[in-house]
Amino acid sequence: MLDGVSMDQLRTFIAAADEGSFSAAGRKLNRAQSVISQTLANLEGQINTQLFDRSARYPRLTEQGQALLSEARTVVNGMDTFKARARTLSEGLEPELSVVVDVMYPMASLTEAVGAFRGAFPNTPLRLYVEALGAVVQPVLDGVCRIGVIGSMPVVPDSIDTERLLDVPMITVVAPGHPLTEHTGAVRDRDLERHVQLVLTDRTNLTSGSTFAVFSPLTWRLADLGAKHAFLRAGFGWGHMPQAMVQADVDSGLLVRIELEAYRQHPLAIAMSAVHRKDALPGPAGRWFIERLKNDRLKNAS
Repeated sequence: MLDGVSMDQLRTFIAAADEGSFSAAGRKLNRAQSVISQTLANLEGQINTQLFDRSARYPRLTEQGQALLSEARTVVNGMDTFKARARTLSEGLEPELSVVVDVMYPMASLTEAVGAFRGAFPNTPLRLYVEALGAVVQPVLDGVCRIGVIGSMPVVPDSIDTERLLDVPMITVVAPGHPLTEHTGAVRDRDLERHVQLVLTDRTNLTSGSTFAVFSPLTWRLADLGAKHAFLRAGFGWGHMPQAMVQADVDSGLLVRIELEAYRQHPLAIAMSAVHRKDALPGPAGRWFIERLKNDRLKNAS
């Protein structure tokens, strides 16, 4: 009977566990609740194991079901990767490569990679988007972009594969004359709370309710990093910025770097990764682009 277990049954099992009810799983899979219930009952009969406790209002995973859930995910993800790889091999070179890049990624490195890509694939158009937080992941999830380069959104959905690229050093800056520049030594958290913090905000709902490196309850939220940079120079508040982007301002005195007590032992940095959907692997051009970005990390480390 175990040989008769199907991928459809495993996907239904995963959907029911993730959604918390058979009716919600039905909506996700566009099936009637009765079909979900029957599919799971058949699966339990085939493996001779009860996966869900149905005694309460909502079904709950049994101990056996919880143990088998991760195995089901491994099998389904493996099949998705197999199919995606087969599709990539059959498609050959992409007619176009769409990439969405986190606004925090070093633009100098990105420009070099794009220039090298044009030389290696002169007949493959490159469509490039620059976004932040969830707006980097959303186009990948939607299939608008084959590849994403993320960093400012630290948690990604399970349907996304990640490959580590590099770390982007961040520094905290204010305009000259800001009260925070009067502190000697590292600034404490309670001192930061008294001043407006300029924060990059998400254009999507993927990070709704989440905050990253926010210390002050007084926040101005901006969806554009360039606007945040301009507001910092205008003295509207303090904030974290990619060091490469503001180093010239620090050197010229247009911005002042301040040290935070929270980052004395572990300086703030954003880990950048290349991402793609598990069911849509990069083709030859996309794979080349990712490896080129990885080479930048190795070059900078040497």
